[in-house]
Amino acid sequence: MGAALDREQIEKAYARWAPVYDLVFGTVFERGRMAAIEAAEKHCGASGGRILEVGVGTGISLPDYSRVNRIVGLDISAPMLKRARERVVEHKLDNVEALAVMDAKHLAVPDASFDVVVAQYVITAVPDPEATLDDFARVLKPGGEIILVNHLGAENGLRRVFEQGFSPLARRLGWSPEFPWARLSNWADRAGFTVIERRPMPPMGHFSLIRFGKR
Repeated sequence: MGAALDREQIEKAYARWAPVYDLVFGTVFERGRMAAIEAAEKHCGASGGRILEVGVGTGISLPDYSRVNRIVGLDISAPMLKRARERVVEHKLDNVEALAVMDAKHLAVPDASFDVVVAQYVITAVPDPEATLDDFARVLKPGGEIILVNHLGAENGLRRVFEQGFSPLARRLGWSPEFPWARLSNWADRAGFTVIERRPMPPMGHFSLIRFGKR
């Protein structure tokens, strides 16, 4: 596995991409983004719930949540969050409770305070994924869900060849391209979570939607 990403590397990567992130990745990641929102809202039900989106970035997903849900968005990148705050004002998103700069591994929020934790394209871009997931679990209510959209490394075949070629660009984006599914499944077993769903997402199935249920 490649060298772990550090916080400074991640912050610099996303500061570079903040001005053009929506333009470059908005359409590419749209299907995964909408699938994560749909799954979160299905869990919360018609009356809505409280959703924590870690790695909210520029807030591109915020207008797509139903207004019955209350949203808290966190990100490590201040430049990304600046655009997210502008988007909240632009769309009059009064269901967004807060946006804050925060490390995903050390969430300054109370235990058992959210129905769902959503993290899109985050878990392979943090220095310690398992500890980060542990904190997601801490802030989740019993019976809640963690919903990830993320790249998972292929074990073999043509996709692995493609990923190896893509690796230099991925690291510039702040991602770790070599991340096996086993790390997530092993964490779920240890932490007392059930894998509810795992399905491929565009483009070309290189990403996955993963839902963990808290027992």
